Amino acid sequence: MLNKLLLILVVAFGVKLYFENSSHQFSDTPSERNQLPTQELLKQDSFTKPDRVSFMCDGRQYCSQMASYEEAKYFLKNCPNTKMDGDDDGIPCESQFRRFD
Repeated sequence: MLNKLLLILVVAFGVKLYFENSSHQFSDTPSERNQLPTQELLKQDSFTKPDRVSFMCDGRQYCSQMASYEEAKYFLKNCPNTKMDGDDDGIPCESQFRRFD
């Protein structure tokens, strides 16, 4: 009986820790968003778009080298030898940036 109670307490504590940590990662409160670097804000907020984007071809070819969906789109359209659109549908890095338009 004591072993079952101890197991339940350990599991409950683990679940509590898990949800505290995961909710912190996905929190979207203004005070926490202001603490993130600008590049992180651009990745999180799909509605935030810079007024002027200045990307340039610099030899990067893969999704893992892209910081944003907009950057990947620019590279796919303007740079040679990119390997970011495996299914040739014109949407780069679909799984990385969760874009399935």
